[in-house]
Amino acid sequence: MLSLLRNQKVRDALLQALYVGTLGAIVISGALIARQNLAAQGITSGFDFLFKSTGWDVNFSLLPSSANDPYWWFFVIGIANTLFLGSFGLFFATVVGTIIGLARTSSNLMAQLLGRAYVDFFRNIPLILQVFFWYAVITHLPTPRNAQEFLGATLTNRGFYVPALNVGAWPLAAAVLAAIGAIVAPLWLGRTAYLDRPVGERRTFQLLALAAGLALVLLFLLVGRAPNAPMLDIPTLQGLNLRGGLRVSSEFSALVIAIAIYGGAYIGEIVRGGFKAVGRGQLEAAQSLGLAPLKIFVLVRLPLALRAMLPILANQYVWLIKATTMGIAVGFSDFFMIVALAINHSGQTLEAIGILMAGFLTINLSLAAIFNRINKAIALKGNQLRG
Repeated sequence: MLSLLRNQKVRDALLQALYVGTLGAIVISGALIARQNLAAQGITSGFDFLFKSTGWDVNFSLLPSSANDPYWWFFVIGIANTLFLGSFGLFFATVVGTIIGLARTSSNLMAQLLGRAYVDFFRNIPLILQVFFWYAVITHLPTPRNAQEFLGATLTNRGFYVPALNVGAWPLAAAVLAAIGAIVAPLWLGRTAYLDRPVGERRTFQLLALAAGLALVLLFLLVGRAPNAPMLDIPTLQGLNLRGGLRVSSEFSALVIAIAIYGGAYIGEIVRGGFKAVGRGQLEAAQSLGLAPLKIFVLVRLPLALRAMLPILANQYVWLIKATTMGIAVGFSDFFMIVALAINHSGQTLEAIGILMAGFLTINLSLAAIFNRINKAIALKGNQLRG
């Protein structure tokens, strides 16, 4: 026994086991004490409440919902709403950030000044304050009767009304997936090594894939179209409100605008740093080959900048997904708000918070895994990014 303890590896293993065992004992004892205290107060623990009817409804849901649905279905609705809000927020934040980043790296002094002023202003105002500001702006817009229509869209204090397709939910989702396939399939066919033909001779396959995807989109739209109804449903004024079309709620609009503007300031700095990381030697080599400025940007600067900015951009995206929890401040039914309502109605605080943590961990770890895979696929070997 003493000879084993003289071994450094054995001592290290025993110390690690003691450390882990102590932490485990603390966690287990804490859980037992909490369970005993809850039982003393008449509060039952467990996840049986997930299958009970909620008795309340939400003001925004991508999925069908009613007050008779169980708690677990409302958690699914909350995750779907959070992903929906996060997708739009990340998209518009990326668009704004790209514009600001390009302005910051431009040779135009006015563009540089405007880009820097944007970053310094919006990055230093708290996100929750921006959410409140844009929500106040939207709720003080004209009423539906006084709002002005532009190309079938109307911006009112009750939301943003836009024309919508008279297509069922599932056919519309299938049409969206087919449209994505129509974009991704030709790109994949142009780069894959599974085809024997050279890259420059795959145009026929790409055009066929594009035509097949567009045909599926049209087929799903026609099959899912509501009977005896026009394909496009345009909002019209009926009484004191607008009817028809698609209504984008004021809460959702305020959150998307705030996340896009606030996140765009940070992404703009990431984009600027990515372009600054491109070595001067690569640009001089492209110029010596006689490439036009546009081709230098598309073929040299942009790919190298993407490789430099992608790891930091992934962290920023994860942070912006967590920023969707600001929806509770304006009454948007995101995952965080639904969990808060579940705690108030069921009393299962620890269980609901555990579900909230598990949900955000799953979302953010999945997003990080996707970006890590992309980063690994496009990473360059060596030190090519150094100037």
